[in-house]
Amino acid sequence: MPEIDPDVLGDRLQQRNGDPLVLDIRHQDDFADWHIPGSVNVDGYDELTSDPDEAREAFTELPDDAEVVTVCAAGVASQTATDVLEEMGYDAVTLTDGMAGWSRVHRSGTVSVDIAGTLVQVARPGKGCLSHVLVSDGEAAVFDPSQYVEEYESILDQHDADLVGVFDTHAHADHVSGGAELAERHGVSYYLHPKDALAIDAASLQDGQTVTVGSLDIEVIHTPGHSEGSVSFDVDGAALITGDTLFHESVGRVELGVEAGIEDSDVERNAATLYESLQRLLDRPDDVVVLPAHDPGSPEPPVTATLAEIRERNEDLGRDREAFVEKLASDIPDHPPNFQRVKRTNVGQESVPADELAELELGPNNCAAE
Repeated sequence: MPEIDPDVLGDRLQQRNGDPLVLDIRHQDDFADWHIPGSVNVDGYDELTSDPDEAREAFTELPDDAEVVTVCAAGVASQTATDVLEEMGYDAVTLTDGMAGWSRVHRSGTVSVDIAGTLVQVARPGKGCLSHVLVSDGEAAVFDPSQYVEEYESILDQHDADLVGVFDTHAHADHVSGGAELAERHGVSYYLHPKDALAIDAASLQDGQTVTVGSLDIEVIHTPGHSEGSVSFDVDGAALITGDTLFHESVGRVELGVEAGIEDSDVERNAATLYESLQRLLDRPDDVVVLPAHDPGSPEPPVTATLAEIRERNEDLGRDREAFVEKLASDIPDHPPNFQRVKRTNVGQESVPADELAELELGPNNCAAE
């Protein structure tokens, strides 16, 4: 069966190198929730899994000369679609593991920031997740790593850097953290604020604490609201790693920990707490580069903006306290898939078998308030 590796497809789409027609055969609702940017949806799933010949009619609208990459959830029904398309004379291949494979794709780019070192942003276009690797004087720290820790091992090797610590800005609700595993591999500490490290072995992070990586000082800023243990990191006064507290065009949602049953709080109180946390970040210099843990869509690293730019385009930051609390407490978007189990896994309250981790976090991140 002809297949294309998700990383290869990602590279082709990134480089605009003879873009194939990415054909998503899932149901329309599934496609609307989460899909590869630029892909086309032809809902032929039911026909392909019952009587593949019935799917032919839906495919007749495709351009005759198209190079087609078929996509489904896990690369099974899309293999049948590829068979049908080949019989119809199309040049067709299947995306290996479908959207599950796309979710594993990582890309990296260097952030332009004035520090005595290098800051690398790692993006997962299939999840909208962003993580960061800071390198200075032969030492490195990793922030918000995904469960695919080999991606970070590769960056450490490229920079010939020794890992000195792994940090999570908070206990994530949309993806499984690789922080503890990466730290254990290198015999270094895994850091998580104690309000989020409920049942996991983690070194403590406290407000005002300073962590040194090479010649760089990183200030820990406790910014609760999205979660009780959310923190941001001020990298030498030049960059802010804000986790899910502050995004470029939104802010973190405030109900996930409550609804996952791990926070003794309520949505209104969390929203008010987040408002106060944001004021602390907004006191920073206008030219500081803001680096969140998510970006909507399919991010191409580096995704950056200065604090001044974010003030201009982030409507949430223009609301007074009362309006801010009302907006976040009343306008609740769709939840990330399996967010309760993902959250419990990241705080150490649930252990998920390794072969189930990838499936657990499939789908869009949905961690922003809008």
